[in-house]
Amino acid sequence: MWKTDFLDLHKTDISGSKFEEVKAENLDFNNVSLAGTKFKNVNMRELVLNDVNLSGTQISDVNLSNAKIMHANLRDLQVNSVHLMGASFQNVVFPDENDHNYDSEQNYKPVTFENCNLTNAQYTGCNLSNIEINNCDISGLKINGILIEELLKIHSEKN
Repeated sequence: MWKTDFLDLHKTDISGSKFEEVKAENLDFNNVSLAGTKFKNVNMRELVLNDVNLSGTQISDVNLSNAKIMHANLRDLQVNSVHLMGASFQNVVFPDENDHNYDSEQNYKPVTFENCNLTNAQYTGCNLSNIEINNCDISGLKINGILIEELLKIHSEKN
């Protein structure tokens, strides 16, 4: 098992890496490519991602409590069984229909959050079109400062 008290990654490409059963609290990634990286059973509490490419990244059984994700590319991201309590997303690009985010049969693949705890997570200035949230705790989730419960109420009243 790999252990370090200090890890500094700045303007680095570590695409395709694999992090499994790792404790990496208070980690700061700035201008780093993590495209195609796999995170499994990782504690990344207090993680800061700034100007990071996460396209095609797979995240499962991960604790991202109080993470701050800013200016990140989340196209083709897969998120399963992840704790995002208190996480903050700012100016994040999620895929939309113009992002060429398709599988081999040309079916569109949106970002999905499945079996995730999104309690008190905040999304600010993010494109959230075509996001799928399945079987997640969304209590206290805010999008552009508005509680998800309010947004869902407004949406149901329009339909």
